[in-house]
Amino acid sequence: MELETDGSTLTIIDNIKSVAHFQEIKSALDKMKTTNSSISIKIPTSLSITSSVIGYLMKLIHKDGIRLSIAVGDERLVKLLSDLGLSSEFSVRKV
Repeated sequence: MELETDGSTLTIIDNIKSVAHFQEIKSALDKMKTTNSSISIKIPTSLSITSSVIGYLMKLIHKDGIRLSIAVGDERLVKLLSDLGLSSEFSVRKV
């Protein structure tokens, strides 16, 4: 997995599938939230997301007050987030 940051946008390249990936994502978002009240996440290729990442994103929204939007490239991840009832919570859109 590779992460790219650009201002208030985090791009996650490749599959999100391990605890190490969660820690990398969390670290990047922790840095971003200090200077941004709104964060966009782009996930162009991953077909899954770990529960730890989902939990952390929920914390960002509900505890830290961060506005979050996620642009997803793989239809399977769009469906997963929809099935979990998170599409509106995370402002998910297909790209």
